[in-house]
Formats: sequence, C-alpha cells, structure tokens
Amino acid sequence: TPRPPSGPRPPASERGAGVPERLPSGLEGLTDRPFEQLSDHERELLGRWLQTALETWPTRRSRRRAPGPGGPQIALRPTIARSRRTGWDPVELVRVHPVRKPRKVVMLCDVSQSMQPQIAAYFYLMRALTVVVGGEAFAFATTLTRLTWVLRNRSTTAAIAQATDKVADRFGGTRIASSINALLSSHHGSAVRGGIVIIGSDGWDSEPPDQLALAMARLRRRAYRLIWINPRVAAPGFEPIVSTMAAALPFCDELLPAHDFRSLAAVIAELSQSIR
Repeated sequence: TPRPPSGPRPPASERGAGVPERLPSGLEGLTDRPFEQLSDHERELLGRWLQTALETWPTRRSRRRAPGPGGPQIALRPTIARSRRTGWDPVELVRVHPVRKPRKVVMLCDVSQSMQPQIAAYFYLMRALTVVVGGEAFAFATTLTRLTWVLRNRSTTAAIAQATDKVADRFGGTRIASSINALLSSHHGSAVRGGIVIIGSDGWDSEPPDQLALAMARLRRRAYRLIWINPRVAAPGFEPIVSTMAAALPFCDELLPAHDFRSLAAVIAELSQSIR
C-alpha cells in the first residue's frame, strides 16, 4: 500500500540528527560546497568521511545465534557438554542471543545528462554503502548497470574511475521505470526484498509517468523502505510538480535533498535514526 510522505522534509541536520563532524578544519567548509566545485582529491577525502556516517547504519536480527552473557535463550548442546565437568549437573548455562547484521541496502543512481554535476559524489555514497554495509549499487540512464563489485575495489580512485567507465550510456537520456523493472526482473532483484532502496535522481524522465508509477508500486511492495534523494529539493521554493516526480512520490517513504556532501551524510543519519 502506498504510504505518501507529508512532503519534502528538511535535512536531518536541521532536525537534530547526528551528522559526522570528524573532518580537519581545512575540509569542514567543503561539505557545503556544490559537488561540481570540488576537486577529485577533495571529493575522495569527503567520500572517506561519508563512510564514518555508516557506523550507525540500522541492523536487523538474523537467524544466526551466538553465545553471549545475558542471552535470552539457553544453548542446549554446549550446556550439556559443560555439565560433564560437574557430574552432568548443568551448573553453568550457556546462553545465546540473535546475531544482528546490517540491513540490506540497494542504491540506484541516475547518470543522465541532467545529473552530470552530482554523479561523481553519488558514486562515493554508493561506494561507502557497498564497502561498509555490503550494499548493492546500480547506475541507470537508458539501461541498468551493476557497479557493486567495481566500487568495492580497494583503491577509491580506481573504484570511481572504473565505475564511471563501466556506465556506457551516461550523460544521455533517462528511463527510470524500465531500469527499475530491469532490476526487479533480474536475479539481483532479491536484494531489494526487505531492504532499504535509495534512488538518486532529479526526477526527469523520458517515459510516461504512469509507467513509473507502476514500477514504483512494484518496488514498494518488495522494499522495507524506499528513499528518493534529489539534488533539486534544496532549491528555494521547490515543489515536486514534475510529472515523473509527482508520480513517484506517493510510493516513497522520504524525499530528501542531496546537493552536497553534508546532505549525503544527513541521508545516512536520517535512515540510521528512523529505521529500527
């Protein structure tokens, strides 16, 4: 069932959400500068800073269990094994607790012409999600391209460069609905189920809005939470009146600004605080 948000929400930093401030004073001012005004080196440094924001990424209970004090359940076999030392009297109880693991996340990044200034910075966010919490990353314009393993390269510079080269249709048109359907129909579509889905796009699309509405409804049924980040949201007087954005909004849990590195970190902080 669609869960329409109340409208574009202010950044997490304006609502008291914790945004990492672990930057040297010389770099602090860069977090508020537009992406296109940053050098490659500055973007790389801020990309590493983004990874610190993921220390509070939401987790979920897994089926695995591990021994630990105060666990809610007793592990029968280890308890019996230890009771051999005390004449089969279970003096020491071995307790276990559920193991928590990072909640799955999938990010789709629009690499069309209208998103050209934001693409490199969004790739740094996708790299942080893939490296730190094991997320899946995809780029789309007219087709869908998986970038997960490319972005996990040990070298940040090499990862971003290879991801950029791998997307053959960047700086072209946009087919958002077709790209979402391609993901859901592929064997990677299982990563969406029960996970957090982040779509980074300004909402401009060449396909009819009703096709996007159908694709978003299908995506909404699988995802645990659906977040749309848009670099235009921070503009004064922004209203989601573009036909494509208006069609997608009823299926989104949040519409958040993402125009500089501070707002990207605020997206992570928002998710960390709002998801349990």
